[in-house]
Amino acid sequence: MTCTFFGHRNSPREVIPELKRILLDLIENKGVKRFFVGNHGNFDRMVRKQLTELKKEYPINVEVVLAYLPDEKNTSSRDYDIQTIFPEGIERVPKKFAINFRNEWMIKKSDYVVTYVKYSVGGAFKFKEYAEMKKKEVINIEV
Repeated sequence: MTCTFFGHRNSPREVIPELKRILLDLIENKGVKRFFVGNHGNFDRMVRKQLTELKKEYPINVEVVLAYLPDEKNTSSRDYDIQTIFPEGIERVPKKFAINFRNEWMIKKSDYVVTYVKYSVGGAFKFKEYAEMKKKEVINIEV
């Protein structure tokens, strides 16, 4: 089983306890072993940190899914202690559509989608709706 995440860039630290509870439930009770996480915004940072800690105790695979190839200005793949990957086919996508392509790819490959969506605008809301349309099990953090 696989899980991915979407949340507002400015997500507050108050989501951390509920995020950790959800992650533990997914690992211990739902059989999730693989996690895809992005690399944009505060929510993604919090998810990566929690998964990095849980990786010490559980046999899980955590992958940061990058939308762009790293270059001198964008060192994103060097910033993580965990594996980074690129979605198949992203090299043919124009840069302005790369994040959308990456996010849709993560949803298609996932069974569960954990979100922190408080506002009905922005990318987190858009991809939560997309996940629901794709009949994924969406778990929204409420704080």
